[in-house]
Amino acid sequence: MLFNSISFFIFLPVVFILYWFVFNKSIQWQNVLILISSYVFYGWWSEKFLVLLIFSTALDYFYGFGVASTNKKKSKMFLWLSIINNLGFLGLFKYYNFFALQFQSSFDLIGFHFHPLFLKIALPVGISFYTFHGMSYVFDIYRKVRKPVTNFVDYAVFVSFFPLLVAGPIERANHLLPQVQSKRVFNYNQSVAGGRLILWGMFKKVVIADSLAVVADNIFENYHQYSAFTLIIGAIAFSFQIYGDFSGYSDIALGTAKLFGFELLSNFKFPYFSRNIAEFWRRWHISLSSWFKDYLYIPLGGSQKGKLKAVRNTFIIFLVSGFWHGASYNYIVWGFIHACGFLPLLILKRNRQYAGSVVAQSSKYPTVKEFTQIVGTFTFVTFAWIFFRSGTLRDSFGYLKQIFTSCLQFPKQFLSIPKGLSAFCYIVPFVLIDWNFRRDERNLKFARPAYRVLFYCILGLLVFFYFGKRSSFIYFQF
Repeated sequence: MLFNSISFFIFLPVVFILYWFVFNKSIQWQNVLILISSYVFYGWWSEKFLVLLIFSTALDYFYGFGVASTNKKKSKMFLWLSIINNLGFLGLFKYYNFFALQFQSSFDLIGFHFHPLFLKIALPVGISFYTFHGMSYVFDIYRKVRKPVTNFVDYAVFVSFFPLLVAGPIERANHLLPQVQSKRVFNYNQSVAGGRLILWGMFKKVVIADSLAVVADNIFENYHQYSAFTLIIGAIAFSFQIYGDFSGYSDIALGTAKLFGFELLSNFKFPYFSRNIAEFWRRWHISLSSWFKDYLYIPLGGSQKGKLKAVRNTFIIFLVSGFWHGASYNYIVWGFIHACGFLPLLILKRNRQYAGSVVAQSSKYPTVKEFTQIVGTFTFVTFAWIFFRSGTLRDSFGYLKQIFTSCLQFPKQFLSIPKGLSAFCYIVPFVLIDWNFRRDERNLKFARPAYRVLFYCILGLLVFFYFGKRSSFIYFQF
């Protein structure tokens, strides 16, 4: 079920009413309702994949008890069973065909021709997200951070909670499970804040992202026909498309969770106002970045065992992050580019330079230095997005080659009006609104209540007029 669909706008109020006015006497019945609703939400795509979700959930639930054993060998055995099962699901559905094709190509190079069996099956929606939920739960039990949950429904709600099920944020057991197990009382202010986040997320997706997708898709799919100026606009359009699309989903997820008394982890904090790549990754897809830091980077030694190992671990994290996004060399190169951008900051010990601060914290406008840093960081990120968006690695390099050759051959193009300039009709207002709210991603503050009412009325009207063409969220493919 898509957030930006009529079915969801019927589904959500029905579940909300049942949750607060029918099942409100019992936390267990509320959790049962949430679990059933989550399975309906997920099963809307495919009943077969719903079986996989339930099976994966059950495995990690039982593995949790084995990992909690005082017998170290038994505990480690169940930990590895969980890792093998979860990575096995990902490997089979997401990466099998990629590796089979690489083996076939390798054997072809040495004169042996073999024809592997390729799977003709769609990627289960959200598999990368719910497997990471299960793995983090088992890891935390192994590290003695938490104890296994005895109530299967509680654990299943943690894994399958429908607002975050298919595209995150990736929650931690220590953050979400206590909320699942605690009594929830209806809070009017929390629900109003949730409704505002849902509307803001819908605006990002339906109005901004889907409109920019028309421009970006046309330019990327026909890049060999366009000038450098147009290709640069196409890359910028995609930068804001993916930001509007994914952060819009996260806002809707956070807002929907608030309606049911839950507070999810923040996933985006205005990443395009970052002053370097390290700050960008503290603000973009935060739940994934922190997951890799806690469960891969730190166990590998982090930056505590010398510069060389810190550099090695940084490259591992970014390459794995790229491959997590999809079975394609494009994503690996995208991760490699970001690792190269992060590396100088790590070596110079500036990767924590802007931790905990916001650009122009106590002023309306950035300084010249901050503005230059923001533009430089955004340019780097947009360059990397070309590899993320292109269909193949060849297309990525072809896109960049077309930019450079067109610049050299037709320098006067920058004095003419390029195609795709309409994208800035969406980008500029979006940036200005984001700038105004940059200090708190969950609280869209206004000086006067009248301005707030006007703002949300305009958002509602725009969503209504642009609503109609249902398009999937980009991160559903991951």
